[in-house]
Amino acid sequence: MYLVGAGPGDPALLTRRGADLLARADVVLFDGLVNAVLLDLAAEGAERIYAGKKHSDLGARMTQAQINALMVDRAREGKVVVRLKGGDPFLFGRAAEEVAYLAEAEVPFEVVPGVSSATAVPAYAGIPLTVRGVASTVAFATGHEAAGKPTDAVDWEALARADTVVLFMALRTLSDCTSKLLQGGRAADTPAAAVYWGTTAAQRTVVATLGTLAAEVDAAGLKPPVLVVVGEVVRFRDAMSWYERRPLFGARVLIPRRIEQARAFAATLSDLGAQPVFAPVTRLEPPTDRTELEKAIDRIDTYEWIVFTSANAVRRFFEELRSHRKDARALGLARVACVGPVTAAALSEEGIRADVVPSHGDAVVVAESIVNAAGGQIREARVLMPRAEQGRDEAVEALMASGADVNVVPVYRTVTVAPDDPDVRYGLRALQRGRIDVAAFFAPSQVRALLELLGDGGAQLVNACRTITAIGSTTSRTLERHGIRVDLVPSSPDAQVLANELAQTYNRP
Repeated sequence: MYLVGAGPGDPALLTRRGADLLARADVVLFDGLVNAVLLDLAAEGAERIYAGKKHSDLGARMTQAQINALMVDRAREGKVVVRLKGGDPFLFGRAAEEVAYLAEAEVPFEVVPGVSSATAVPAYAGIPLTVRGVASTVAFATGHEAAGKPTDAVDWEALARADTVVLFMALRTLSDCTSKLLQGGRAADTPAAAVYWGTTAAQRTVVATLGTLAAEVDAAGLKPPVLVVVGEVVRFRDAMSWYERRPLFGARVLIPRRIEQARAFAATLSDLGAQPVFAPVTRLEPPTDRTELEKAIDRIDTYEWIVFTSANAVRRFFEELRSHRKDARALGLARVACVGPVTAAALSEEGIRADVVPSHGDAVVVAESIVNAAGGQIREARVLMPRAEQGRDEAVEALMASGADVNVVPVYRTVTVAPDDPDVRYGLRALQRGRIDVAAFFAPSQVRALLELLGDGGAQLVNACRTITAIGSTTSRTLERHGIRVDLVPSSPDAQVLANELAQTYNRP
């Protein structure tokens, strides 16, 4: 049993130990303040259970007693259980109660500290908690006491004497909290700030004075979670604010593919200030009929060209080779072509350098490049094309038109996931509730699957996004055929190029 701090919101702030445990978990019990993106780090078959104290899109509310019982029950079943809690589990959370319950039940446990919102949120808002010669002491307190505690459990006079005061869970009692700090001797003109959902794309900061902060926050309409910082250190925000100045700050980007396929793209988006939202709408399965695949592998050394139009095709093809106790040597003298750099990189992982890789283009361009590379001598050449079961035929038709003998062999098929699949549920609901700013598509199958999952009105939901991107012309045409506009197709079919060009255009007037 593991109690893991998930950090304050930015998924990049999860510790390495926390990420390792998520990957091993059989069960993940997660709080309402946990960034749902982190759930994608769990194994595909892991059970994900919402354990928040408020009703959410992700599930019904749970009482602390229910959470305690569930932890013990799952752990006693012999499962690896991760209790994923926002921030740091031992700072203004209820991890101490949960640990006590586990200890009493004689369930072995480990506590994995997390990056606390106490330090991370002010840092992302450009507010240092200490500054030489300005602030040497910091005090943390909660503005929301548990039921049954004395009303004056917090020593507000002592708190007011700290150079910097950080208040948790103080939004609903903010007027009372600021009044008590004033009564404790703090000056009304002391700089103060309230930060909503710090370290996420939704971050919003209200700066005022101690005397006016409650009224300013109320006028701004902030809702929980909010962290309050009081002290002279707030004056440094103008010079030190960095996160909110990033080119994609505030943009929530829907990525309809699995995290392992888009990890670098998501990391670049995060570096640019955006919040990636994964919704892997498809999964890969073996082809319906393996007959042609078996024949092709049996006579693999008879082909003069092998053409790959996706990284998935590369991986699945070589998995099939290995299952037949063969490796790259089985390709003999065949030349290899790839649709682009990403597919070529997947091929390189198998120890093979592609002979033909167009720097920009689609399947038709690949076919044209093969003809050119062969000096036009492609007639009757045997060409193997391992691909998806329902792949597009432009490259096949172009090669056949040049006289090539093309054998199309399905090595996988793409199927749409179920609407209640835990990996896709959060992203779908975010899109349905208008909480997605950018939709980024990397394959026609993703377009079709997303619209299938959304049902009637799906195209309108996608069109409501501020920006819609397609990795290349084939995906762009698919979007347009379904009545969805395309705002950006990158100059090169590369995810990193897409992220950078999105940053250049997103906030352009």
